[in-house]
Amino acid sequence: MIQTQERASLSTSIELTPLIDIVFIVVVFLLLTANSRLLSLPVDIPSSDSVISESVVPSKPLTITLKETAPFFAIDQQTYEHWDAFKLALVQRLKDKEQPINIAADRESQVEPLLKLMALLNQHQVQNTHILMEESRP
Repeated sequence: MIQTQERASLSTSIELTPLIDIVFIVVVFLLLTANSRLLSLPVDIPSSDSVISESVVPSKPLTITLKETAPFFAIDQQTYEHWDAFKLALVQRLKDKEQPINIAADRESQVEPLLKLMALLNQHQVQNTHILMEESRP
Protein backbone atom coordinates (compact mmCIF):
# COMPACT_ATOMS: atom_id res chain seq x y z
CA MET A 1 0.00 0.00 0.00
CA ILE A 2 1.11 3.48 -0.68
CA GLN A 3 1.86 5.49 2.30
CA THR A 4 1.49 9.24 2.37
CA GLN A 5 3.18 11.61 4.69
CA GLU A 6 1.10 13.29 7.24
CA ARG A 7 0.38 16.87 6.60
CA ALA A 8 2.20 19.33 8.69
CA SER A 9 -0.03 21.35 10.89
CA LEU A 10 -0.61 24.84 9.65
CA SER A 11 0.65 27.61 11.86
CA THR A 12 -1.19 30.90 12.01
CA SER A 13 1.74 32.80 13.61
CA ILE A 14 3.94 35.07 11.52
CA GLU A 15 7.71 34.60 11.44
CA LEU A 16 9.18 38.01 12.49
CA THR A 17 12.90 37.22 12.33
CA PRO A 18 13.39 38.27 8.66
CA LEU A 19 11.40 41.44 9.26
CA ILE A 20 13.57 42.37 12.26
CA ASP A 21 16.71 41.72 10.20
CA ILE A 22 15.52 44.03 7.43
CA VAL A 23 14.53 46.77 9.89
CA PHE A 24 17.95 46.53 11.56
CA ILE A 25 19.73 46.84 8.18
CA VAL A 26 17.63 49.90 7.27
CA VAL A 27 18.37 51.56 10.63
CA VAL A 28 22.11 50.98 10.24
CA PHE A 29 21.97 52.36 6.68
CA LEU A 30 20.15 55.49 7.85
CA LEU A 31 22.59 56.05 10.71
CA LEU A 32 25.60 55.77 8.42
CA THR A 33 24.19 58.08 5.76
CA ALA A 34 22.73 60.70 8.11
CA ASN A 35 24.22 64.19 7.89
CA SER A 36 26.55 64.76 10.81
CA ARG A 37 27.63 68.19 11.96
CA LEU A 38 31.06 69.08 10.73
CA LEU A 39 33.25 71.03 13.09
CA SER A 40 35.16 73.73 11.29
CA LEU A 41 37.68 76.38 12.16
CA PRO A 42 37.84 79.53 10.05
CA VAL A 43 41.31 80.20 8.68
CA ASP A 44 42.43 83.36 6.93
CA ILE A 45 44.78 82.45 4.12
CA PRO A 46 46.85 85.28 2.63
CA SER A 47 46.48 85.90 -1.09
CA SER A 48 50.23 85.88 -1.78
CA ASP A 49 53.49 85.00 -0.09
CA SER A 50 54.63 88.63 -0.10
CA VAL A 51 51.92 89.41 2.45
CA ILE A 52 53.33 86.71 4.71
CA SER A 53 56.88 87.98 4.54
CA GLU A 54 55.74 91.53 5.34
CA SER A 55 53.51 90.57 8.26
CA VAL A 56 55.82 88.10 9.99
CA VAL A 57 58.53 89.98 11.76
CA PRO A 58 60.28 87.74 14.24
CA SER A 59 60.68 89.48 17.55
CA LYS A 60 62.91 88.35 20.36
CA PRO A 61 60.82 86.85 23.14
CA LEU A 62 60.92 88.32 26.61
CA THR A 63 62.13 85.59 28.97
CA ILE A 64 60.90 85.59 32.55
CA THR A 65 62.57 83.19 34.96
CA LEU A 66 61.18 82.11 38.34
CA LYS A 67 63.82 80.56 40.59
CA GLU A 68 63.70 78.45 43.73
CA THR A 69 66.11 80.60 45.79
CA ALA A 70 66.81 84.31 45.99
CA PRO A 71 66.88 86.23 43.72
CA PHE A 72 63.51 84.72 42.81
CA PHE A 73 62.67 86.68 39.67
CA ALA A 74 64.60 87.45 36.46
CA ILE A 75 63.78 89.23 33.21
CA ASP A 76 66.26 88.40 30.45
CA GLN A 77 69.09 87.61 32.92
CA GLN A 78 68.36 90.74 35.04
CA THR A 79 67.51 89.45 38.53
CA TYR A 80 65.13 91.01 41.07
CA GLU A 81 64.98 90.19 44.78
CA HIS A 82 61.46 91.45 45.49
CA TRP A 83 58.13 91.21 43.71
CA ASP A 84 57.55 94.99 43.65
CA ALA A 85 60.80 95.74 41.80
CA PHE A 86 60.16 92.88 39.40
CA LYS A 87 56.58 94.01 38.79
CA LEU A 88 57.67 97.59 38.05
CA ALA A 89 60.36 96.45 35.60
CA LEU A 90 58.01 94.00 33.89
CA VAL A 91 55.19 96.51 33.45
CA GLN A 92 57.62 98.87 31.73
CA ARG A 93 58.61 96.09 29.30
CA LEU A 94 55.02 95.04 28.56
CA LYS A 95 54.29 98.00 26.28
CA ASP A 96 54.48 95.77 23.19
CA LYS A 97 51.54 93.38 23.70
CA GLU A 98 52.52 91.34 20.61
CA GLN A 99 56.00 90.47 21.92
CA PRO A 100 56.09 86.79 22.88
CA ILE A 101 56.81 86.03 26.52
CA ASN A 102 58.52 82.84 27.68
CA ILE A 103 58.05 81.86 31.31
CA ALA A 104 60.62 79.43 32.70
CA ALA A 105 59.93 78.29 36.24
CA ASP A 106 62.39 76.18 38.20
CA ARG A 107 61.04 72.71 39.00
CA GLU A 108 61.44 73.30 42.73
CA SER A 109 60.13 76.90 42.78
CA GLN A 110 56.96 77.78 44.62
CA VAL A 111 53.64 78.09 42.82
CA GLU A 112 52.68 81.46 44.34
CA PRO A 113 55.13 83.58 42.25
CA LEU A 114 53.91 81.89 39.07
CA LEU A 115 50.30 82.61 39.97
CA LYS A 116 51.16 86.24 40.75
CA LEU A 117 52.93 86.53 37.40
CA MET A 118 50.02 85.00 35.49
CA ALA A 119 47.58 87.36 37.23
CA LEU A 120 49.78 90.36 36.35
CA LEU A 121 49.98 89.30 32.68
CA ASN A 122 46.22 88.78 32.62
CA GLN A 123 45.69 92.21 34.18
CA HIS A 124 47.75 93.79 31.37
CA GLN A 125 45.96 91.65 28.75
CA VAL A 126 49.09 89.87 27.55
CA GLN A 127 48.11 86.78 25.58
CA ASN A 128 51.23 85.72 23.69
CA THR A 129 52.72 83.70 26.55
CA HIS A 130 54.52 80.36 26.56
CA ILE A 131 55.36 78.37 29.68
CA LEU A 132 58.59 76.43 29.19
CA MET A 133 58.74 73.02 30.80
CA GLU A 134 61.48 70.47 30.85
CA GLU A 135 60.89 66.82 30.19
CA SER A 136 60.56 64.74 33.33
CA ARG A 137 63.14 61.98 33.63
CA PRO A 138 62.48 58.67 35.35
